[in-house]
Amino acid sequence: MEGDLKIFVTRLIPKAGLDLLYGFAELRIWQEEVPPPREVLLEEAGEVDGLLSLLTDTIDAELMDAAPRLKVVSNYAIGYDNVDVEAATERGIMVCHTPGVLTDTTADFAFTLLACVARRVVEASEYVREGRWKTWGPMLCLGYDLHGATLGLVGLGRIGSGVAKRATGFDMRVLYHDVSRQPSREEELGLTYVDLETLLRESDFVSLHTPLTPETHHMMGCEQFTMMKSTAILINTSRGQVVDEKALYEALVSGGIAGAGLDVTDPEPILRDDPLLTLDNCVVVPHIASASVATRTMMATMAAENLIAALQGRMPRNPVNPEVLDRG
Repeated sequence: MEGDLKIFVTRLIPKAGLDLLYGFAELRIWQEEVPPPREVLLEEAGEVDGLLSLLTDTIDAELMDAAPRLKVVSNYAIGYDNVDVEAATERGIMVCHTPGVLTDTTADFAFTLLACVARRVVEASEYVREGRWKTWGPMLCLGYDLHGATLGLVGLGRIGSGVAKRATGFDMRVLYHDVSRQPSREEELGLTYVDLETLLRESDFVSLHTPLTPETHHMMGCEQFTMMKSTAILINTSRGQVVDEKALYEALVSGGIAGAGLDVTDPEPILRDDPLLTLDNCVVVPHIASASVATRTMMATMAAENLIAALQGRMPRNPVNPEVLDRG
């Protein structure tokens, strides 16, 4: 072990990542399925040099002040809105994340969810399981075609671009809206840049790929759902808080839009009595867009390597605040 370093891992992650950490430092791992309670997280953080955290862990100024040895927070996620990066930078704590590695897997799943809702796969499966299938019927579980439809991407980062690539195989017309235009990707993927209102009014499918910021919080609300086609379907694999889910429920119940597929919710996990779960035209899954064996293993390896590099005084592969190391 390197100088009696201590690390706390806030959940079990794939073995490949843990194997890198064993032998490098004294390792403590929270073994439960649910996140460690706040008091446990505070206690564990107070004794370690590094944290390997998940999006479900709040790493804020209070925790950092209770952790005098803490040098690095390595987040097992592409996002890091659970970490107060400004507070970490002020205290000289490096923050890392795991971008890029989950791009294709998440794009695959966003398109899977889109197809699943459009063709009513979950609803049809339940129809069979419940013993309601009597015969082939011309009106049974009619859905919506993907081929030739218009797909609107809100956000054109790596994952949004990945979804756009997949849409080309279905001869879809692809619109996008982002804070900035990306002419090179427009040319490469045959995309059309539009304002958000145009995207909502013209798209058959709206797929969200934007980070959670004060500006994107509840960016999809009553006003936006009113703009969408009554036959449109919303897909969210970004962050639950981007969607006003009460407004989404009303849009789905009233026929304002045709369906929704949610990999993320607000809160997570979604409450068991949430009215969205009563709707046949809303598919909700437990934040599994990156849940392939290969991708989750690569995330674990990257998170561990980031943590080790920072604790060795080297620049990690994926720093959020590299200026911490730059200033020594």
